[in-house]
Amino acid sequence: MTDGFFEVVARQRACRAFDPDREVGDDLVERVLDAARFAPSAENTQPWVFIVVHDAERRARLTDLMARLWAAAPDRGMDEALHADVGAAFGGGFATAPVWIVVGADDERAPRPEQSSSIYPAVQNLLLAATALGLGSAMTTIASYDPAEVRAIAGLPESVRPYAMVPLGWPAKPLGPPRRRPVAEIAHREAFGESW
Repeated sequence: MTDGFFEVVARQRACRAFDPDREVGDDLVERVLDAARFAPSAENTQPWVFIVVHDAERRARLTDLMARLWAAAPDRGMDEALHADVGAAFGGGFATAPVWIVVGADDERAPRPEQSSSIYPAVQNLLLAATALGLGSAMTTIASYDPAEVRAIAGLPESVRPYAMVPLGWPAKPLGPPRRRPVAEIAHREAFGESW
């Protein structure tokens, strides 16, 4: 059981193109949401709000918004290949996801300064659960740059701030393992600069 967890963690990576002919049933969506709700939250406020979007028109509006925001985003010096891959996702790959999950935080449950420390662990649980089920997913935050438009599309009240959106579906092609730096490059023993 423990080895299975570490295997899922090592396989989790962003999926940016989905099989448009395979639906994702509500039973699978509920399983990933169930995993998300077991994440830690600041002072156990559990401020999460998950809007599951199946409707093709709403999904198209979300992906159009993301494409516009990506086109207007400043160049952050991203690796050229990664930039092209992400650009392709915003340019159409994400549009093939049969399900979108808009993740927000309710101001009435938690104050804004504490919300991100609750939202991102929930999204991580969601991503890991999707991977364990064989689904592809990706956390995107660019649409949170225009919360008013996301609220309009997802029908969120003013008290719910959108933080992330997660496209969910079956990967269009097998996903290889993510590229990560080894522990020895990122960990230090006792103090910075001391080799692990």
